[in-house]
Amino acid sequence: MGYKKVVITAFGGPEVLKLSSEAELPEPSKGKVRIKGLFTSAAFTDTLIRRGIYLGVKNKPPFSPGYDLIGTIDKIGEDVAHLKKGQKVAALTVIGAYSEYICLDANALVPVPDGLDDSESVSLILSYLTAYQMLYRSAKIKPGQTILIHACAGAVGIAMLQLGKLLNLKMYGTASKAKHHFIEKYGAIPIDYKNEDFVKRIKMSEPEGIDAVFDPIGGSYFPRSLKVLKKSGTLVGFGYQNSAGGNGGNVVLDYFKILFWNLLPTKPSANFYIISSWHKEHIDWFKEDLGQLFKLLSEGKIKPEIAKIMDLSEASEAHRLVEEAKIEGKIVLSLK
Repeated sequence: MGYKKVVITAFGGPEVLKLSSEAELPEPSKGKVRIKGLFTSAAFTDTLIRRGIYLGVKNKPPFSPGYDLIGTIDKIGEDVAHLKKGQKVAALTVIGAYSEYICLDANALVPVPDGLDDSESVSLILSYLTAYQMLYRSAKIKPGQTILIHACAGAVGIAMLQLGKLLNLKMYGTASKAKHHFIEKYGAIPIDYKNEDFVKRIKMSEPEGIDAVFDPIGGSYFPRSLKVLKKSGTLVGFGYQNSAGGNGGNVVLDYFKILFWNLLPTKPSANFYIISSWHKEHIDWFKEDLGQLFKLLSEGKIKPEIAKIMDLSEASEAHRLVEEAKIEGKIVLSLK
């Protein structure tokens, strides 16, 4: 029995993504299970991996991208006793999820509760988990505090708006004017990054500074984000949008700037969140936090914004839409 997967044939634009057919299903080795994929997603991080500029991935083409996955266990390898065939599970794969079948470490999987929508469930694994861990573990935000979210209408930004609302946070968000209605829907205060200086706007509204800034832009945004923080505040860098966009940024330089600023006693604290690193170092956090997010979803306290559901064969187009940043919410790819 064969299966299909999308492969990065060379580092480059969306056109390097090609649908490939495999003649035989992969076999799970000891401690692993084979999963029949249901849904994965097209995230900005996937586009960085496709271009070969993501720090957490050293693979060379050809290989399959795909950072997250919801699927059912199709076959169980040796020494796996806590999972069963047919069970629905979630995985943070980092790469490989753009495939109808994949073998994964059984100990890294999180069971998915019954009754949840699969497209919504897969949206939690990367975007919502990133937002949740940055809020609770990186910045250690407390109820009622004030934060600024850059690129607020993106998938992580929307997740943070929903989670921040549960904490009764006062939230500011930068986005283009066309997306301000989207931000206001969650009770946040929009800032037009094209026509407003967010530093002046925040300092005018919050002269004593704010508690945290979540900045996926990088480059010149980082030092400006530091300026709006209280001395006790926290800057969390978590993306490479400025660097990836060719706007003079540098991913590695941004990372080391954050580390350096965190050593300076005269500045607020700063850290760089990389979900793939946290996943490797703290698999218990991954399981605990994703389990909590599934609970919030089942209780109706969060609801992912699904911009579009596309077929795996449309992965190239999905990446184009993500890079154009014209969508509001998450693009999900069906593996069925």
